[in-house]
Amino acid sequence: MADGAHALRGGGGGGGGSRGSSPSASPLIGRGGKSRSLPTTTTSSSSSSSSSASSLHQQRRTPPASPKQQPPPPPPQQQQHQQQAASRGNAPGHCFKRVTLTKPTFCHYCTDFIWGLAGYLCEVCNFMSHEKCLKHVKMPCSCVAPSLVRVPVAHCLGPPGHYKRKFCAVCRKLLESPAFRCEVCELHVHTDCAPFACSDCRQCHQDGSQDHDTYHHHWREGNLSSGARCKVCRKTCGSSEVLSGMRCEWCGILAHAACSVIVPPECTFGRLRNMILPPNCVHLCSRNFSKMHCFRISESLQTEADDDDDVDSSTQLSLKEPQVSTDSSKQILKIYDGNDAVKRNQFRLITVPRITKNEEVVEAALRSYYINDDPQDYELQTFTQQALFCDDIINRNDTTEETQPGSVFREAVPEAWIIRAKPRDNEVVKIYPGWLKIGMACVSIRVNKESTTQMVIKEVLPLLGHQLENFQNFKLVEVLMGSKQVQRMVLDDHELILSRFQDIRKTSLRQMNQTRFYIVENNISSTRVHLFVGGLPPHLSTDEYTNILRDELSLKTNLVSVSHVYSSQGAVVLEISCFAEAERLYMLAKDTTVNDKPLTAVVIPEVLQTNLPQNCCPLLVFVNPKSGGLKGRALLYSFRKLLNPHQVFELTNGGPLPGFHTFSQIPCFRILVCGGDGTVGWVLGALEEIRHKLACSEPSVAILPLGTGNDLGRVLRWGAGYSGEDPYSILISVDEADDVLMDRWTILLDAQEAIESAENGVLEPEPPKIVQMNNYCGLGIDAELSLGFHHAREEEPDKFNSRFHNKGVYVKVGLQKMSHTRNLHKEIKLQVDQHEVELPNIEGLIFINIPSWGSGADLWGSDNDNRFEKPRIDDGLLEVVGVTGVVHMGQVQGGLRSGIRIAQGSYFRLTLLKPIPVQVDGEPWIQPPGQIIISTAGPKVHMLKKSKQKQKKSGNLKDSRSESMMVNEVGR
Repeated sequence: MADGAHALRGGGGGGGGSRGSSPSASPLIGRGGKSRSLPTTTTSSSSSSSSSASSLHQQRRTPPASPKQQPPPPPPQQQQHQQQAASRGNAPGHCFKRVTLTKPTFCHYCTDFIWGLAGYLCEVCNFMSHEKCLKHVKMPCSCVAPSLVRVPVAHCLGPPGHYKRKFCAVCRKLLESPAFRCEVCELHVHTDCAPFACSDCRQCHQDGSQDHDTYHHHWREGNLSSGARCKVCRKTCGSSEVLSGMRCEWCGILAHAACSVIVPPECTFGRLRNMILPPNCVHLCSRNFSKMHCFRISESLQTEADDDDDVDSSTQLSLKEPQVSTDSSKQILKIYDGNDAVKRNQFRLITVPRITKNEEVVEAALRSYYINDDPQDYELQTFTQQALFCDDIINRNDTTEETQPGSVFREAVPEAWIIRAKPRDNEVVKIYPGWLKIGMACVSIRVNKESTTQMVIKEVLPLLGHQLENFQNFKLVEVLMGSKQVQRMVLDDHELILSRFQDIRKTSLRQMNQTRFYIVENNISSTRVHLFVGGLPPHLSTDEYTNILRDELSLKTNLVSVSHVYSSQGAVVLEISCFAEAERLYMLAKDTTVNDKPLTAVVIPEVLQTNLPQNCCPLLVFVNPKSGGLKGRALLYSFRKLLNPHQVFELTNGGPLPGFHTFSQIPCFRILVCGGDGTVGWVLGALEEIRHKLACSEPSVAILPLGTGNDLGRVLRWGAGYSGEDPYSILISVDEADDVLMDRWTILLDAQEAIESAENGVLEPEPPKIVQMNNYCGLGIDAELSLGFHHAREEEPDKFNSRFHNKGVYVKVGLQKMSHTRNLHKEIKLQVDQHEVELPNIEGLIFINIPSWGSGADLWGSDNDNRFEKPRIDDGLLEVVGVTGVVHMGQVQGGLRSGIRIAQGSYFRLTLLKPIPVQVDGEPWIQPPGQIIISTAGPKVHMLKKSKQKQKKSGNLKDSRSESMMVNEVGR
């Protein structure tokens, strides 16, 4: 099994470099990379995924190779290098060295302060430890982290931002500069560390490769609060000083790194198990789509740095020239790891003594790319600064001057160097079986210059228990496990494996350490990509929609079919059988308009409802990021972490319909709407239109109020507005909420005024309009104030980002209307349940369905009245109330008075004699003279009312989320 070769390759681990200051040196940062000092400073990733920690106790032993496959013993110099590395620590992959501490330092294992002047620092990953803790360290070094990834899953990195008291998962340093964070998991990395992060994100769906039904804990290291406690030993496992402690990103349990390996590996998804959409129930063919597209994350979050996974973000984000060392005994070198880095001018910086051995410089260069291999297997090549930007630099690299072994660097040093792997006659390669669903096993074989892909397959199959007669049914797949994208490529049967290795190393040593080879079966699997396209003209047939898409998007009907049509909403769902065609349609639709209306395109997953466990009632989450200032955006981030991101939908990206279509076959689900009353009405209206197409036709709806008034949220006990409560606690409250019924009302607006036809210029009657009402409908002064507020918000929308400011504007508009008088009783006629009702002298008439109006005011009042029944939200009745003016409205909102009770009924007809301001659930307009009819709208809607019972303080709940994210942290 070529164990010696495995040690040399570092298990295929990722690269790395240094960042910030270390206990003994101050590296410099230059353009294109990070700096590196010899001999005692280096920093890198301590991979913090489930794959990194849990795989330590789940990895299977590799089947023994035959005697002829055993590699020869390493040369003496190589043995010496291995012995030196082993003497510095026995933790997985670490290379500890005793260093002198020059500032307060904490141990990354026990999180205690390191007393004295000496500590032990891993020269590759910057892991700091007490001497007494060395033998207990279980967290693997970054150089072996990629080899411990069970299933490669790329991260979904959002735009750079500032995050308080967060540590980089790669270099383990505090995030003091703008950094990336994953929108799906808890990964935080510096911008220049991102290329070295493991592709160890949560697996939230199945894509046809390595699908499995049993899910293990997905561990992520660090960024826990100082009060976090271990599930196993009950001791503190979090720290605000260092990257320490582990958290499962599915169930949320916390543990020390050493304790996490004894936690039962299978994850049950914790307290939220019944609300989470299990990953094995979601299928999405996502090969050609980025993670941002797969999870429907707004493209406004993407940056140009995300265009290419191989681009080092530091090159794009920093244009500084390399700094000059102030230490005359040191020099700074640019290090490139291959042709790709040269072409893009992406380099790392190392600081070395002006007179030093070649091997020490090679070692520093390797560690700057997070490679802990034997320096004798690599060499440095040099070229001039003028050659750096030549178009044919890649072709000239083979003829550049090569350094001789044992040479010494002196003052006449070239500005840039390329680190190359020395040619090898044979090499050990790890082959992973692609059909493995549990654990992580591989077969190691030795290949030479004549070894082809077919030869490798024939040699590996017997070791995996397969017959050679069927070797044609297998293929070898090369997988590049990048942090932002996992790329797969099938190797040709006659391709030379050793030559392929050399080509990858020549391109990038970092990419080589992030490359893995799988042997997979040639299963004929059909490609199915579902694309939601909205913004089309409503009320058309399937053929008409197909013709429009064929004309506008050059639709290929042999590859694309219309699987679902939502005619009333002007939307269709396309089923595409080709990845390239799906990607083309997605990108083209976003830049296409039909009838001056832009199209929307959303990639949606397929939910396998037959795989849902019993008692599972997933939560469908809708978030309006424009509500509540920046709180909507922060909640999107939080709910994607707490749930499966495939069940969280952003309403500004296609509206509620993509979410309802995704959940259409789930027999039981609930809904959480995060937004104002207008957002809730939007979702309820869409639910009413699509109800007949849902397997769960009456889902219950909860509210997280983010708007200004939030009257419906108040009535259902969800509060006056969101003020930063723990999102996990909100989900628990939704799970424990009570199901109640609520009336909804239909308002028919039939204007008598004629409008000019756009086709022939002839005056025609304006067609009737229908709107839905949940809370209240106002005419007169109430609607006039709403209209003034609406106009002010349209003029300066950026200023309306807080409830306090919004209410201030509302008061200002009200003061301007105080001197205005309107005899509303002379301008309208009211009929209730076929009976004429005489109106008193009022300026405003309001129909209320819930006992809250104008941000919590009780307009009806609590006094007993024998003429009317006690109002309820499900009694099938509306209450009609009048107000005499702005002062009366202010008194009602102050609790000093109530409105004038006029009537109570279930059917209302209003006759407008003049144009009058009207508002329904806060949406105002001027209604021309005509008829308004208000009546009940179909079946009552199921709402969730927050329970009065206090949340149970069970031990499991306390432990599972003692480190719940506060939204004011995750929103930064």
